[in-house]
Amino acid sequence: MTNDLELPALTIAELYRERWKIELFFKWIKQHLHIKSFYGTSPNAVYCQIWIAICTYLMIAIAKKKLNLAITLYTFAQTLGLTLFEKTPVKELFENNINFNNQPDGSQLSLWKS
Repeated sequence: MTNDLELPALTIAELYRERWKIELFFKWIKQHLHIKSFYGTSPNAVYCQIWIAICTYLMIAIAKKKLNLAITLYTFAQTLGLTLFEKTPVKELFENNINFNNQPDGSQLSLWKS
């Protein structure tokens, strides 16, 4: 396209700008939807996989907002993925204050105290 001297420079610049939007879209898909490869090769299979991933992402974002959680969307999505088959309600997963800093809370037994 850049070798086409018949097109005005503004048209070529606009084409590159539109192409860059496509590159940014695929970057966003890789970062947020975690699509590493497509399962099908037909256009319909690719569209279906992208739309399913976008719908899943939006449902997770809506649930996080409705629960008023202060954690990141990534942490929320990872927690949901890890607890997918548990019967614990989602709101209860984030209400429990779990001690993750590996500091003894006084109620646990210690193997190293004499």
